[in-house]
Amino acid sequence: MELNYAIALVFGYLLGSIPFGLVLTRLSGGPDLRSLGSGNIGATNVLRTGKKGLAAATLMGDMLKGTAAVYFAGFVFGHGGALLAGLGAFLGHLFPVWLGFKGGKGVATYIGVLLGLAWPFVPLFGVVWLAVAYFTRYSSLSALVASAVTPVALAVAGQGETALLFLLLTAMLWFMHRPNIQRLITGTEGKIGEKSPPAAP
Repeated sequence: MELNYAIALVFGYLLGSIPFGLVLTRLSGGPDLRSLGSGNIGATNVLRTGKKGLAAATLMGDMLKGTAAVYFAGFVFGHGGALLAGLGAFLGHLFPVWLGFKGGKGVATYIGVLLGLAWPFVPLFGVVWLAVAYFTRYSSLSALVASAVTPVALAVAGQGETALLFLLLTAMLWFMHRPNIQRLITGTEGKIGEKSPPAAP
């Protein structure tokens, strides 16, 4: 059983570590995302290239790698394996081995794991995200609030193990958003639709 769970975790990590934003942008002839905007490899930074279709493809790729990890590990190893694969996929996106363990901030993969484990809660995440984004125009704040609501909603619904996993994922997501939180506090965080300066070297 321990070996199965270890395999599920590693399988999830390898899937999660695929940097779709970086790969798709380079294949399209675009710049290295790590030198643009926030320096992040996720869909929000891809959007700063002006290619909305590419950003949408990145978002889907980063989401579905989490979903695929959960689905296949769950099919082979059961619910416990699915939970560990979801954790692995999230860790893989944050710390991909191919990029020196410097990856994205995890929002899309978080949603993808949620889709695989508890899909009825994805619309809740989306509604909270959209509501906060509508009133504040801060993408980072929207993700932070929606991720904070998710484990609470799962716990209230009686999905204890999944709630615990998402409590952990939420803590890591907030940790990765430390610079955004600091900028939100100081009022210097970029808003949705604004152009960002090049990333600092």
